[in-house]
Amino acid sequence: MINFRRSTAVLLGLLATTALAGPAPARADEEPAPEPPRVELVLDVSGSMRAADIDGRTRISVAQQAFNEVVDALPEETQLGIRVLGATYRGKDKKVGCQDTQQIVPVGPVDRSAAKAAVATLRPTGFTPVGLALRSAAQDLGSGATTRRIVLITDGEDTCAPPDPCEVARELAAQGTSLVVDTLGLAPDEKVRRQLLCIASATGGTYTAAQSAEELTDRIKQLVERAGDTHTRAPTVVGGTNACGSAPLLTPGVYADREAFSEHRYYRVPIRPGQELRASVSMALDRAVNRDYGVLLRATADDGRELVRGADAGSGRADVLSAGLRWSATADDEDAAETEESAAPVVKPTTVCLVVSNSFAPRPGTAATPGMPVELTIDVVAAAPAPDGPDLGRGWVLLALLTVAGLITGLLAGLLTRWWVATWREN
Repeated sequence: MINFRRSTAVLLGLLATTALAGPAPARADEEPAPEPPRVELVLDVSGSMRAADIDGRTRISVAQQAFNEVVDALPEETQLGIRVLGATYRGKDKKVGCQDTQQIVPVGPVDRSAAKAAVATLRPTGFTPVGLALRSAAQDLGSGATTRRIVLITDGEDTCAPPDPCEVARELAAQGTSLVVDTLGLAPDEKVRRQLLCIASATGGTYTAAQSAEELTDRIKQLVERAGDTHTRAPTVVGGTNACGSAPLLTPGVYADREAFSEHRYYRVPIRPGQELRASVSMALDRAVNRDYGVLLRATADDGRELVRGADAGSGRADVLSAGLRWSATADDEDAAETEESAAPVVKPTTVCLVVSNSFAPRPGTAATPGMPVELTIDVVAAAPAPDGPDLGRGWVLLALLTVAGLITGLLAGLLTRWWVATWREN
């Protein structure tokens, strides 16, 4: 009978915990196993790559050496492809030359000898269709559950726009395909730098200026290795709502959503006493918007009280805006409840509402749909305790302590004064 009662108490405790916790939160870790890292190197082989200004060597020879060293050091699990632009057409017809991009090594397990042989035959030739090459490289990499990377190496800006390479990068980011473009510039040109920086920023990648053969080789190796370290599962797609009560429950993870111009989207995260919520949001500017805009991330209680907020703003010079916040649930939270001493305690989690807002406005002629890409990162960790300070007590205890301290201070001051007066008279 005693065992039956204990089993019943445990079962009731579990049922109570389930009821208080509500429906199961959405999880970001229920995706299939990640695929191998997939990377495509995109090399500019246009006529300007003949310039001999890197360590006294031509830009193309430096790039070929870097490619050979990267292929030799490639991790076995990485699937690599190589695409070139401006490599075959020698004529003057711009319409034809601006279609000159080919994949010389398909994305997959690498045959090192074949890949190095294909790169060794390249000779600087034609135009620079960077935008078309980026769009084609994205198709080469295909879709999947993991982040894929393009590494673009060029010495000049696109000479074939449209399509404008920066707009192509925004287009790829808007597709939500988890594609990152890293850019490497081989010429110290401000226009090239701005264009490559725009491409990288639009997709969450990086821009680097390589001024020597060693710098180029090292940087390509770093980017290829990073692909193996960061080809995580794609963010879980989730749909925020326009009110806290109907918002989806989320657990720690990375989530993707879309938000319309000037919209507020709600999500919920359960936080228990002693835990700390860490959340951040990033919104990509994948289309033309008016100047002066911002992103706001707020954590609120389920009754609408604001707990904490984070914000970011721009004025026409950013491609991604990000904001973050931290909030801790205290151990004596009003939502914490305990059962009788004979049963296990049941602690009700505090439901925190995350509100993502934006102040974007589309320029005339800009499509309002679909919404802007949103990436929401959520983590829940043990709360970091605040450093303890001296506790002087409260109420009558504090008053008594101050009284005693005042009496001692007065007594010491009187004794010192009498000693000083006596000493002064004697002298």
